[in-house]
Amino acid sequence: MTINTTLDTALGFTIPERHVRGRVVRLGPTLDRILGAHGYPPAIERLLADALVLAALLGSTLKHEQGQLTLQAQAEGGAVELLVADYKAGEMRGYIRHDPERVAEMPADPTLFALFGKGYLAITFDQAVTGERYQGIVPLEGASLAEAAEAYFTQSEQLPSLVRLHSKRLEDGSHVAGGILIQHLPEGEEGRERLHTRLDHPEWEHVLALAQTVTTAELADPKLTPSDILWRLFNEDEVRTFAAVDLQRGCRCDPGHIRSVIARFPVEERAEMADAAGEIHVDCEFCAKRFSLSLESI
Repeated sequence: MTINTTLDTALGFTIPERHVRGRVVRLGPTLDRILGAHGYPPAIERLLADALVLAALLGSTLKHEQGQLTLQAQAEGGAVELLVADYKAGEMRGYIRHDPERVAEMPADPTLFALFGKGYLAITFDQAVTGERYQGIVPLEGASLAEAAEAYFTQSEQLPSLVRLHSKRLEDGSHVAGGILIQHLPEGEEGRERLHTRLDHPEWEHVLALAQTVTTAELADPKLTPSDILWRLFNEDEVRTFAAVDLQRGCRCDPGHIRSVIARFPVEERAEMADAAGEIHVDCEFCAKRFSLSLESI
């Protein structure tokens, strides 16, 4: 169960005798590259870091590489208007649209409600091979994004789940974030019994009690591998791990893609998009880049 790196990786695992599956994720340089494009205040950096870890925890469960997981939190009237994070084939990206002045007035560690007010959490799975899309939407509730995710699994998936997320800035200014997702699958099968397994299957209570001992320091410790965390939690059980998934920053915007999208609009609408110099400017909120294309090139 040895992993050669502690950062930018997602490790899947099962505990067969306990009918449990899960993921451990750790982000480092990938997180720095995503956050470095925006210059967010600390509270917003931590929120996006948690969202990216959660997206990796969920996205790395997709069976096919071309599948995509999108996590979106949206609200009206809060300091944060929109949060988006997505995962595709190990590539991560995300951004937050917020009111800097309102965030500056908040305490150093605001609650989820303080940031969003009343909102919702939407998690969308796009299956590339079948073309199917599944989306679950729940109210954005709880003190943290981890609690909101647990509410999502309870309401939308009806799977007993534990989610823990944590991020921090190191002394050298770099960031590290980590998280763990653990779910109970009764008899190892999806779609059976589910919520009342808490009563029927004491093995879930056993795993839950152990998993709840994981600390925020362990989740965001760059010296601990995901395997180390699993060993500390479940060394008395047989834990089977899968091949680790490498994670990296991967915004999918590029001039060719943007040109193809704009080309789908009628000529008249393209002309309206252009400025006086005949240039169309497109901003990517994920990577904070501006792409400028001439009308003649489309």
